[in-house]
Amino acid sequence: MTRGFGPFGKIQEALKKAQEVRDGAQRLQKELEEMEIVGEAGNGLVKVTVNGNQEPLKVSLDPQVLQESVDVVEDLLLTAMVNAYTQSAETMRKRMEELTGNISLPGLGLG
Repeated sequence: MTRGFGPFGKIQEALKKAQEVRDGAQRLQKELEEMEIVGEAGNGLVKVTVNGNQEPLKVSLDPQVLQESVDVVEDLLLTAMVNAYTQSAETMRKRMEELTGNISLPGLGLG
């Protein structure tokens, strides 16, 4: 008997579940890289696209926004960036919860 894990069968079960989480995390990483999440500002005049890892992919500006002052354009860009980042981070958090939410690792006091 290994201290903290109980009988050998529980160790095998814990290792199997850990492998499932690892495999799921690898799939999730690929999904996050392929996602496109759009943050907007100014009723869609400014759009920033990031992937599920919060990496910037694209910025789109409606030509109408270029008639505004530099300060306004900067504020709109920042707002769209924060919006995209927030959505991406929340998506990542939810997906990680889905991945690990039902996993119980016996003997570790988790789940």
